[in-house]
Amino acid sequence: MTEAGFRIVLASASPGRLATLRRAGVDPEVIVSGVNEDRVTAESPKALVETLAQLKCRDVADRLDIGSETLVIGGDSMLELDGELHGKPGSAEAATAAWQSIRGRDGILHSGLCIQRLTADPEAERVREATGVASTTIHFGDPSDAEIAAYVATGEPLQVAGAFTIDGLGGPFIRGVEGDPHAVVGLSLPLMRDLLLELDVQWPALWA
Repeated sequence: MTEAGFRIVLASASPGRLATLRRAGVDPEVIVSGVNEDRVTAESPKALVETLAQLKCRDVADRLDIGSETLVIGGDSMLELDGELHGKPGSAEAATAAWQSIRGRDGILHSGLCIQRLTADPEAERVREATGVASTTIHFGDPSDAEIAAYVATGEPLQVAGAFTIDGLGGPFIRGVEGDPHAVVGLSLPLMRDLLLELDVQWPALWA
């Protein structure tokens, strides 16, 4: 719990989101949502990641016993390439195919975010919510088949959106980004600050 009295909960198993928050001075507890992402559809890539972030946030928030001021953070990320979405590949074969299709090209990483502010105060609105999406253009390098095979063999790209990281072993294969680099890791800090302001929360109140 922060000095300002907020309990902060990250509704995500993403190590990238947790590390991003911790580097920014926020140390949340982690409670993973039970949302089945495969059953969720939306009219656009941005709408999909925003909806998933919202569902994850609400799923965890609904399971909490609210005894104090609480902030629940839900997020989701996907890579858009030629109008198609690429989530976590889940297997070496899928990760290899993903890299063979994205190398030397540009993609858009959509990072959805949802924050709920929960209060136990009977005189206040119990639940307030803010959502948004940050979209960042990724300029991919052109790794060889051997480099792709070696990268996939590390296991890193199997469980991350788009089969790549910018803050890990995949960094050398990213030539540049246009937009918020934090969103590429999985959570846009500027967007999060904006959403918190909608909920009347100043960012320094989250510092541990």
